[in-house]
Amino acid sequence: MDVVVGLDSGTTATKAVASGATGEIRAGTSVAYPMLVPAPGYAELDATRLREAAVVALRDVARMVEQRGDRVVAVCLGAAMHGVVPMDAAGAPAGPLITWADGRAAAQARELKSRSNGALARRLHHRTGTPVHPMSPLLKLMYLTARDRAAVRATPRWGGVKELIAGGLCGCGYLTDLSSASSTGMYDITGNRWDSEALELAGVRPDQLAEVVPTTAVLGRLRPEIVAATRLPPEAVVVAGATDGVLANLGVGAVTPDVGAVSLGTSGALRAVRHKPRVDDAGRLFCYALTEDRWVLGGAVNNGGSAVRWASGAFAPPAPRRAAGGDDADGRDERLTEEAATAPVGSGGLLCLPYLLGERAPWWEPGLRGAYIGLRRDHTRAHLVRAVIEGVCQQLALVRDALTASDVPLREIRATGGAVASELWVATLASALNLPVRIAESPEGTALGACLLGHHALGAIRSLDDAASIIGVREPVEPDPSAADTYLRMRPLVERSTLLLTEVFHELDAFAQTPTGATTEVP
Repeated sequence: MDVVVGLDSGTTATKAVASGATGEIRAGTSVAYPMLVPAPGYAELDATRLREAAVVALRDVARMVEQRGDRVVAVCLGAAMHGVVPMDAAGAPAGPLITWADGRAAAQARELKSRSNGALARRLHHRTGTPVHPMSPLLKLMYLTARDRAAVRATPRWGGVKELIAGGLCGCGYLTDLSSASSTGMYDITGNRWDSEALELAGVRPDQLAEVVPTTAVLGRLRPEIVAATRLPPEAVVVAGATDGVLANLGVGAVTPDVGAVSLGTSGALRAVRHKPRVDDAGRLFCYALTEDRWVLGGAVNNGGSAVRWASGAFAPPAPRRAAGGDDADGRDERLTEEAATAPVGSGGLLCLPYLLGERAPWWEPGLRGAYIGLRRDHTRAHLVRAVIEGVCQQLALVRDALTASDVPLREIRATGGAVASELWVATLASALNLPVRIAESPEGTALGACLLGHHALGAIRSLDDAASIIGVREPVEPDPSAADTYLRMRPLVERSTLLLTEVFHELDAFAQTPTGATTEVP
């Protein structure tokens, strides 16, 4: 079988998956690496190690493909969004890659939002499709420029994960794809060019940024040294590919405007496809390219399964099962979730704002904090944990409301991620969104999406619409009408509480203890 390898260079691991044009996964592997936290607010990756992980993942999957008797015809690149890395004139990394999770640009985000009563931030968001938030490369470069403008201007190249990986794998020149460019906050998504006002704010010149090509562009063949290191066929080509979020839509078959994709792991996201770029008037959503005629509108939330993981450490956990053979973190999360299912829908009138890591959609406010509202003496651990799960799903429901207001009404959700293994998570998600939820058969949404995009680029898949029938999904979990009504009535309380407490959260920052110390690695 002719297969395409989808290479997903993510924040904590690089995955490589080989698939034929029918969507059947023939081989897969993953190479993990730590996130580096040299100081509070930092979240970086070793850029050289990221490149090396891509080669190791390709080598391992190539061995598996060869053993099956398949043939790799292409490698299609997926990449985590919002990274920033300095590079020399030859494209080699000249420093660490600053990831989306890095929060150092919070002051720049606040300052930009304050200009002209927020008009400048709204204008940039509508032109570029990227909210004004510390995750954005625009804000990261503003932060770096504020610290050392001369150094930023003297750096030959500024790029992200895609430029770093593409340049390392093939001699294609300095290129990036439309999807990656559209997530920088510096690319005019309707004018199809780098945005001059954004670049001036960032302190960089157009010649420091990559040439933008379609996500289906064939960049060329692998470098000879990469062929030697991986044993991939020398005739295999590299397809530009897209970013992880939009590829996840393709990987679960959510490629028509009425089917949404939910990723629910450590963090979460809800995304849907439109045929033209557009951002909602209220600025609640992002808009990133999948291809030139398919744009993904949606929102990501910082707090997903990580909120339950916090609860498993913060609250006394249930007793471990004797047969479990240990008290690992996953086991604690599972037992807490099972216990939470014994609490009633609505958690007995308990509201949780699960902003433990700040929040992105729909607020795009890094200064938000977590809160419980309505605590009573009769609330138990089960109520507290269920409220966390409901709080996360309510955030995704707010994104769904913004999609509906943007003329993207959904009839179905396709979901993937570690949290969807839990019946409570899926049932709560279905009722909060008031939509049927189908779980994708394959957990490799992003990497599989890269495979399918690669086959489309080579002509083996005629239309991306075909992905909806290629991808296997389970029978839908329907929303419970009574629960859906409860969540609908509680959702305005989530919005009001967030808006009323935002200033309180900001003032509490003055009392926060700032840890200091050496660089730590977060696996």
